[in-house]
Amino acid sequence: MTPEEIEQASMAIIAEELGDWSGDEENLPVVKRVIHTTADFDFARNLCFSGGAVARAREALRRGVTVVTDTAMAAAGINKKAASRWNVPVVCHMGEPAVQDEAMMRGTTRAVVSMERAALDTPDAIFAIGNAPTALIHLCELIRHRLVRPSLVIGVPVGFVNVVEAKEMLSATDVPQIAAMGRKGGSTVAAAIVNALFYGM
Repeated sequence: MTPEEIEQASMAIIAEELGDWSGDEENLPVVKRVIHTTADFDFARNLCFSGGAVARAREALRRGVTVVTDTAMAAAGINKKAASRWNVPVVCHMGEPAVQDEAMMRGTTRAVVSMERAALDTPDAIFAIGNAPTALIHLCELIRHRLVRPSLVIGVPVGFVNVVEAKEMLSATDVPQIAAMGRKGGSTVAAAIVNALFYGM
């Protein structure tokens, strides 16, 4: 089988096992893409979408807004051909020497400084956070203080410490958002959601 045939067969299995979808049809391709990436059907229940989040995110991507990730892995997983087609920059500030130096000087994390850097450079970005709950928490604080106004926040950090709390903080904001409630998520999930947005355009 070719890679395309394998993907088609996988999506057919996912559709069959999902059964009747009771949610918004606009969100279904995103859910399927995440399940395809993880083989985890829990995401059919755990993924939460604010109203119109998918449509608003695609509108922003058509304008060429930047996608900011919290890990190089998430950035690497985003389809570069699709991003290039829409002139969408994909950036991750975490590994930048200036970010590392400032974090050390201030006694804080690179995640905090990288979110501040993105807020200054691209306040209307799509933020795809799949690893660092600290990044999501600080982004929510920046949103609350109206220092950043994201076109979409993908809040899917994975883990045990401050992960659930970070996602609950995001749900209390009024920005467009897609979140994986609970402990599950990851950089691959963040990238899969961005790719699903691109593939539907």
